[in-house]
Amino acid sequence: MKKTFVYKHIDGCEIKGDFYEAARTHAPLIVYIHGGGLIWGSRQDMMSEQIELYLRHGFHVCTIDYRLAPETKLAGIVSDIEDALTWLRNEGAQQFPFDPEKIAVIGSSAGAFLALQTGTFAMKPKAIISFYGYGSILGEWYHKPSTHYQKMTNVPEMLARQLIQNKTISEAPIERRYAIYMYCRQQGKWNEFVSDKNPITDAKELAAYCPIQHIKPDYPATLLLHGTKDEDVPYEESAAMHDALTAAGIKNELITIENGKHVFDEEMKAPAVKSAFVKVIDFLKTELA
Repeated sequence: MKKTFVYKHIDGCEIKGDFYEAARTHAPLIVYIHGGGLIWGSRQDMMSEQIELYLRHGFHVCTIDYRLAPETKLAGIVSDIEDALTWLRNEGAQQFPFDPEKIAVIGSSAGAFLALQTGTFAMKPKAIISFYGYGSILGEWYHKPSTHYQKMTNVPEMLARQLIQNKTISEAPIERRYAIYMYCRQQGKWNEFVSDKNPITDAKELAAYCPIQHIKPDYPATLLLHGTKDEDVPYEESAAMHDALTAAGIKNELITIENGKHVFDEEMKAPAVKSAFVKVIDFLKTELA
């Protein structure tokens, strides 16, 4: 059963979440953050097969929206995620039957970047799972033109800017926004569009949003999953986060999907993916026990 709620009102925008209730009460909660380059997507993007998997294993599931770029910049987006976790711990726990002391955050792609960001918050989750995410936004892959995206139809700047709304939004389908992301990746301008900062001249300011640089002893246990043939987010991003967490003494594991591409988890019946999800469930049961 799904229940929709509003966790934040800002700039005339209602930011929503969907709560899926497991059979048992006072169970742990999984908070899912969708991907989309911070430019498109919604709380409804989580695959139904994955929701059912988590529910079947006794976890409540909550999927959340957040304000989208470039209408809202990175600082505002990160604040939405922090506000969502605060709302769930305080008000949400009064409305829904989950254990507020047992929350895990799962994200995909840009949502995984935001999930990794939660490990730096004052109010942290107990565990983090990153599907093909990244712990830094300063890598060359994000501020230099992507050869992968340059092979696609060229997106002129005028078209990309025409798709930007004149209001704050927290939900948008890929069909209406993908050209913005393509333009950013073809030109190496993602940071400028999403944060209004230049990754070269404003690197110190952007470093505040690179969780790999802010790992402290209380950073949550983390599970990283990434395919070696990812053409959007390089596998090396998860490998680097794994190395940094290990060096800091944080419990973590990197699950490598050989020849896996971006959104490899959509192939739920593939043997490697099925095996990976067994480990995901084991990780959640261990960390949220």
